[in-house]
Amino acid sequence: MKISKELSVIIISIFLFILSFIFKNIAFGILIVTYLLVSFEVFIKVIKNFGKGIIFDENFLMTIATIGALVIGEYHEAVAVMLFYQIGEYMNDLGIDKSKDSIKKLIDKRSDKVIVIKNGKEREIDPKKLLKKDIIVIRPGERIPVDGVVIEGVSNVDTSSITGESMLKEAKVSDIVYSGYVNMNGILKIEVTNRFEDSLVSKILKVIEESEIDKSNKEKFITKFSKIYTPIVVLGALLLFVIPTVFFNGKVHTWGYRSLVFLVASCPCALVLSIPLGYFCGIGRLSKRGILVKSSSDLEKASKIDIFAFDKTGTLTKGVFEIKEINPRNIRKNELLAIASYAEYYSNHPIAISIKKAYKKEIDPSQISNFKEGNGGISVTINKDKILVGNYDFLLKKKIKILEQDNEGTVVYVSKNNEYIGNIVIGDVIKDEAQNFIMDLKKMGVSEEVILSGDNEVAVKEVATSLGINKYYYNLQPLDKKKCINTLKENKKVCFVGDGINDAIVLLESDLGISMGEVGSDAAIEASDIVIMNDNLSKIIDVLNISKYTNKIVCLNIFFALFIKIVVLILGIFGKSTIIMAVFADIGVTIITVLNSLCIFSKKM
Repeated sequence: MKISKELSVIIISIFLFILSFIFKNIAFGILIVTYLLVSFEVFIKVIKNFGKGIIFDENFLMTIATIGALVIGEYHEAVAVMLFYQIGEYMNDLGIDKSKDSIKKLIDKRSDKVIVIKNGKEREIDPKKLLKKDIIVIRPGERIPVDGVVIEGVSNVDTSSITGESMLKEAKVSDIVYSGYVNMNGILKIEVTNRFEDSLVSKILKVIEESEIDKSNKEKFITKFSKIYTPIVVLGALLLFVIPTVFFNGKVHTWGYRSLVFLVASCPCALVLSIPLGYFCGIGRLSKRGILVKSSSDLEKASKIDIFAFDKTGTLTKGVFEIKEINPRNIRKNELLAIASYAEYYSNHPIAISIKKAYKKEIDPSQISNFKEGNGGISVTINKDKILVGNYDFLLKKKIKILEQDNEGTVVYVSKNNEYIGNIVIGDVIKDEAQNFIMDLKKMGVSEEVILSGDNEVAVKEVATSLGINKYYYNLQPLDKKKCINTLKENKKVCFVGDGINDAIVLLESDLGISMGEVGSDAAIEASDIVIMNDNLSKIIDVLNISKYTNKIVCLNIFFALFIKIVVLILGIFGKSTIIMAVFADIGVTIITVLNSLCIFSKKM
């Protein structure tokens, strides 16, 4: 395992710090070397910040406080403070520093080459060189590189990377197709409507890059606190020394000592360690439950969510198609299922797979002949019977008289020897825990639940009604979802839960993004703040509970640390505090807050 530079410094510093207690005759030299080693990065930050006009931050306070400790001879204190500070920073940053390029690499679904027709001849070019009105040829298995309109051909296209809808969509003449779609079977000729840089996938990438940069630059709590705390402490220590000695003839040694006690007592070790450690414990507790939280700020945000917005397929539903209904006409259910399974035997379409899986019996291929799979259905001969299986339009074109069904799901119609014999309804199944999960969210005070889906109205409404979700939006593309999230965010904190590549933008745009780790796309996992590794929605309740408890512990640590420090500082002004008391206000409080943070692991939730 490769050890980072920061971790190497911490390990070496701990080793040297321990040696200083063993070899007391050379302890001074060891401690000075250790201090310089563990403080080097902090010194560099202070110098750089000075150049930017930033003086009073946590790095400056750490430097002043530890130098003060060195001046009064508390060498172990000085090293310990800097060492604890570096450990806290390392733990806090461990889950934050991710490669920005990984998102782009995982979500980049753009093609490298495309066939374009120029002067009646086909030639291969870079998609970036395509112009509007160019005609491109997309063969089966190829990804469409730019947005366009179909001018010739009919095919099924996989739109899941853009819409999140796992059902294949038929693309025919005059239909609009987007970059990122995958052509599954037929050959399509497409007229380009948007150049490469203006196409949908390129826009998605641009939004993700901008959102990621914005998220990575959020200020930490301790930095905001230090902007107020640091100048007050430094000024207070300076005035504590200058006023009595200059204006009241006070003894330099006495007020110098009190001033240094003031600095040592004010050292924020308890804060800079207990804050990240508290969140680290919360993150560790969740990791044991199969939940990955990427940073402490993400865990903190989870306790402040007002609205939960969900993708449908793969998030609230299982994302696996199953037979919901078998509706025979003048035939038994098992016979209808058997005929449909035989007819679908040679097809690899997701619907065909779900039908064959439901049949569960062995199929004899010798009974199957004249298999032809077209757009929207299959024609086949089974034991001399002519069978048609497909959607409403497919059977209608074959002049089969059927009554269109307005079922909740996808309907597969079946005819035998030109006579309609029934239909099979295919649908995505709601997750077992989804209903209880939504009820738990309501009990926890979440103000609203919303579905944002690329699926059709009927399918989305069915899921929303089943789960008691009052607000839902359908037929949404990624940028449409982004607009919805921004509207929801106007007055409330919004968490979005999703799993697909198409959800990456929304996961980044929302205040908190949660993705499904088992069925979720790599892009969604990289773009999200929290990953549910086993896709169980009830784990989100664990996130909320542990987040709230962790924030409670952190706030308690902050209050306790500040209270003790203020008391010791006030006593120090009147000469009632000693260096020992100042050390307790720092190291003693640190130990107590650390132990309090560790309670996060043992609390029953």
